Amino acid sequence: MHPTVDALARDLAAAGFTSGGVRALVGDDADAALARMVAEPARRAALRRPGARSTLLRAFVLGDAVPESAMAEALPAMGVDGAVALGLAERRAGQVPLVAPLVAIRPHAFRDALGEGEWWIASDLDELAGVAPLRPDHVLGLGGAARTLASLLPPLTVDRALDLGTGCGVIALHLRRLAQRVVATDISERALWFTGLNARLNGVDGIETRLGSLFAPVAGERFDLIASNPPFVITPRAEGVPAYEYRDGGATGDGLMAAVVGGLAAHLAPGGAARLLGNWETVAGAAGIDRVRGWAAGLDAWAIERESLDPVRYAELWLRDGGTLPRDEAHDALLDAWLDDFEARWVSAVGMGWLALRLPATGAASLARFERLPQAIALEHAGAHLAAAFDDAAWLAGLDDGALALEHLERAPDVTEARHQLPGAAGPNVIELRQGGALGRTLSVDTALAALVGACDGELSLGVLINAIAGLLEVDEPILATDLLPRIRELVVTGFLRAA
Repeated sequence: MHPTVDALARDLAAAGFTSGGVRALVGDDADAALARMVAEPARRAALRRPGARSTLLRAFVLGDAVPESAMAEALPAMGVDGAVALGLAERRAGQVPLVAPLVAIRPHAFRDALGEGEWWIASDLDELAGVAPLRPDHVLGLGGAARTLASLLPPLTVDRALDLGTGCGVIALHLRRLAQRVVATDISERALWFTGLNARLNGVDGIETRLGSLFAPVAGERFDLIASNPPFVITPRAEGVPAYEYRDGGATGDGLMAAVVGGLAAHLAPGGAARLLGNWETVAGAAGIDRVRGWAAGLDAWAIERESLDPVRYAELWLRDGGTLPRDEAHDALLDAWLDDFEARWVSAVGMGWLALRLPATGAASLARFERLPQAIALEHAGAHLAAAFDDAAWLAGLDDGALALEHLERAPDVTEARHQLPGAAGPNVIELRQGGALGRTLSVDTALAALVGACDGELSLGVLINAIAGLLEVDEPILATDLLPRIRELVVTGFLRAA
């Protein structure tokens, strides 16, 4: 397998089959359409500009059968025989012999804490390639969820990392940039085959694949970093409802998420971090985001709910994901199965979002945040911010208010202030602090807190600043300190302030 895959990599590189190369071939508009799973503009552009890159795009991105002669020209090192032998394509007889792809291979450009890079990511053909509904053992390619999870990874250098439920292996590739050794697990042999293929195709070593469910393949082992986009999708256990391996872990409701979070403490090294995507149910009035608190007992935890879907919208989302649309005959019966399941278990909503967790190196957990953040977030800042927040929370836990008042803080460089006032008013009636980075928060603050944040340049201690502000506002200094110091702790954890 290895020499054949190495030959494929040479062919892809020689054809300029990169993100930039595809964009140059089809144009910006067609490239943007590809990101929206719309294939035809790119197909039209590729047909107008034949060549190796065009052939590879049509076959391995769009799923088209192409003339064997064109494929032979596009894969001079690997050859059509090599592609067939590896299971990437098959020959189809006809007046013009054709080669039809059996997998997708798509370029992926990325940026992370270590810089920019580009990979080729192989996976199963999907809706972009005209495949619907998907096969039950479908191996998902690179999508928005994987991009989000990659952006949440802490910019750390560690020894061992675990990709739990690796799928096509793209998160394992990202982890390998941070870790000396990566273990990638999955219940799907097909997924592990793709993971191995993608590692070799991109010249990445140090990734070990293991077959099995959840933590079973790593029993008794601990890791410095665990990442997972687990198969958390809530699927009704009813006859005729397809179960897709890439998204359905076989549990009832959000039981799989509870099992993943609950298993972290036994598999994280002291001080080790975890980043997960997932969902959680609101059951009998108990909010899902609050139920996560119980799953994460003993861990530093930050749960961020990005959206909440009612049962109908949740079912519609995953029906479409599996390639079943309202016009399809099976749609209504499958929708009923989802709704029956939710009704039977008293589920009124499903929250979807991110989990950042850490096993304390010593002592008790110091961070427990469970919140809803629906605003737009610049994901390129998220990983570093979340990692810093855990360190800041641990630092703050060791300081009482007296010790905190002696500290020198500075305002984060991305923080700005906006003031709003009625025409003719003597002063603002709304003061907002806004983040350009971190998680993009906007906070309404009062005059005292705004003044303190504005004065935090690292030169004077918090106690000195609070005393000065108390004098200006003509308020009692101890009372003001009691009001401000807890809010200062919040501003540090959320990235508005930091130690000087």
